[in-house]
Order: sequence, then structure tokens, then C-alpha cells
Amino acid sequence: MNLLEDAAALSDDLVALRRDLHRIPEVGLALPKTQEKVLAALDGLPLEISTGTGLSSVTAVLRGGAGDGEVVLLRGDMDALPVAEKTGVDYTSRHDGTMHACGHDLHTAGLVGAARLLSAHRDRLAGDVVFMFQPGEEGFDGAGHMIAEGVLEAAGRPADAAFGLHVTSSAIPRGLFTSRPGPLMAASDGLFVRVVGEGGHGSRPSQALDPVPVACEMVTALQTMVTRRFDLFDPVVLTVGTFHAGTKRNIIPDDVTFEATIRSFSREARQRIAELSVKLCEEIAASHGLRAEVRYEEEYPVTANHESGHEFVAETVREVFGEERFAFLPNPMTGSEDFSRVLERVPGAFAFLGATVGDNPEEAPFNHSPRAAFDDSVVADGAALLAELAARRLRP
Repeated sequence: MNLLEDAAALSDDLVALRRDLHRIPEVGLALPKTQEKVLAALDGLPLEISTGTGLSSVTAVLRGGAGDGEVVLLRGDMDALPVAEKTGVDYTSRHDGTMHACGHDLHTAGLVGAARLLSAHRDRLAGDVVFMFQPGEEGFDGAGHMIAEGVLEAAGRPADAAFGLHVTSSAIPRGLFTSRPGPLMAASDGLFVRVVGEGGHGSRPSQALDPVPVACEMVTALQTMVTRRFDLFDPVVLTVGTFHAGTKRNIIPDDVTFEATIRSFSREARQRIAELSVKLCEEIAASHGLRAEVRYEEEYPVTANHESGHEFVAETVREVFGEERFAFLPNPMTGSEDFSRVLERVPGAFAFLGATVGDNPEEAPFNHSPRAAFDDSVVADGAALLAELAARRLRP
């Protein structure tokens, strides 16, 4: 079987599907229109299909016809972002304020392509393939929900290997696959702080307990802490993304709230920042006679590739697409992924595929931008790689 040639023959259909999905982006765990499109695209294939009970997921199992063997899971996420699209493409979002700004429409179309490719060759697969169409990657822990609903055992036995792919709208040249062993993407956690003081008149701060400068001191101290208390080669990235205080400029408010996202690349750094950030905020508040209510929430773990899984992906890309189509990623990316939950339980790997429009990836808008554009000519290659990984693992 030549899956690359087969994928090229499917390219127009997959691009059309991707553009249809791009027009109807949906956010979160409930993606009814997207789910409907996926089910229609899989109709007629020899798949055992089930849908989620608590989310709009689709799980499809392909039974190999060359004997019982391993179970390989392939994943594609389907959700979009609350971003107003400004790309100007003729298939732009029809849902105001919502956009496929992270390329998940390409992932979904690519996984449909992999299902079609492997279905055509099921008689040559010694084992089963699970296709994991996942909602809610963008902050809703869709992978966790699907795991809880049994996706890792959907074939009737645990998955033996798992693979996923993510496109980028910049940074990586179009058509280039890249990955690395070990930490590939950061853990993502949240820090939630409420500084409780005592409000009063803006002209008489001595008769109040002003939480605003205390909260500002916390923000600055947190930024200093991550540069002075953590190893430069095991970094922590902390960004305060929201800060809310007061109702009018001459009123000292009772309280201030702010929230931060925290990224880390090791279990040790993650544990330390959880402890130190809470302690720092509480002690700064106490030193000013105020109180801090601090909550640290662990979200997604580090996305870590298994050594053998990474080598398998790299070798497959080089053999199928050519040596020049794979590049070693020297450093992890600071974004996060809930596919990390799958890789915590199943050996495998995650990789990136450049989908940059134009020839200058360093200047193109990155994922999540309202101007992020993706060259969908790479969808067929993504489908071919996913299918090839499963086919090679399930050789008789």
C-alpha cells in the first residue's frame, strides 16, 4: 500500500471538509454541528462509531483483518476559539466571535483522511485503530473527559500506542514536521488570587486597607520569583492575564482579583511554583495587614514524548516524505496540550506540522491570532502520516 499516494488522491475532499469545518467553528465540549460533519464524513466506512455522553466526541474503531495485535490510537481535536476572525479568506467563519484560530479544523479533516486511508487497507492491519475526535482541547480538558468515558479502551482492550499531530500557522515552514523526545509542550496551571482589604475614600487611604498596591506588588514579585528561584534550564513562565479592581477612581475597593497562567516543564518545577506562588501572595498580603485568598489549580500536565515514540515518528517521516521533511525541535514549546493526558497513560508521541501561508514563517501570525491562516495543502500529508504510523505498528 502507498498511503502517501492514496492521501494525495483524497486531498481535494479533505481540503473541502476542512473549509466546511472552518465556516462553522464551535467552542468547548458541545460541538453539535462539527460532530454532525464528522459523522457524515465517516459514513460508509467499516468503523464501529460511538459518540460521547457528556460531550460531542466521536470515537471510531477500525478492526484490522490480518489478525489480533496492538491497538493504535490516533487523535484529532475539533474545537475552535472565541476569536473574531480577520483572515479575509472566502471560507471565513460564519459564527461571529468564533474562529478556528488554532488549526483544529485541519486536525479533524486529517483524522478523517487517516480513517479513510486505513479503512481501504483494513485487511492488511494486524490489530485495531481507534480514531479519537475530541472536543474541548482549548481549556475544557476534552481529553480528560474522553478518557473518563473510555476512549483508551474503546477497542475492548487498552491502547498500546498513541499519536497526534498539531499544525502551526507560523514559526515552522510549510510542510515541515518537527518534534523532540521528552518534554515537548509545557504543563499549564492557573493561579487565582483575591486580595481582601477594606475600602474607603480615595483621598484618605490611611483610613482604609488598600488592596490595589498590594496586588500590584504581588504581580511584580511573582515575575521576579520565577527569574530568581527557578533554574534557567528548567524554567517557569508566569503571565498575569486578568486584573480587576474598583469601580471609580476616587474609591478604594474592598478587594482585588487577578489570575495568572503558569507553564512549567518538569514535575519538580511544577510542584515548587505551586507552593511558592501561594506562599508569596499570602505573605505579601499579611505584611501589609491584608488577607489573600489564593487558589492554585493544576490543569494540563507536561506533554512528554516517549523516546521510542518520537524516534518512530521521525523515522516514518524521513522514509515516507524524505529526510528534509523532518527537523529536530531543539526546545519545548511553551504552549500546552491535553493530549498530554493520553501520553501519560499510553506510549507514543506528538508532533508539529508547519502550515504557514507564504514563505516567511517568522513573520506570519501565530496560532490563536485572529489573523492566523493555515495552508490546507498540508492536510493530506497529515492524514498520510497518521495512517502510516498506525499501519506500520500493525504490520502482520
